[in-house]
Amino acid sequence: MNEENLLTKRVRSLALALFLVLSGGAFLTACDNQGPAEEAGENIDDAVEDAGDSMEDAGDEVEDAVE
Repeated sequence: MNEENLLTKRVRSLALALFLVLSGGAFLTACDNQGPAEEAGENIDDAVEDAGDSMEDAGDEVEDAVE
């Protein structure tokens, strides 16, 4: 009887793990289709990152000029 309980727990754990993996895959494929708000957000993120890179480059140039 004890072996049956252990087997049942393992089967349940395996079934749960399989469910989670399949659910995660479905979630990731659903995220591929971006709406206009998500695209705008990504564009803003890119613009902020580019501005930060430009500021860093300018700071490096000032540093080099001071040396």
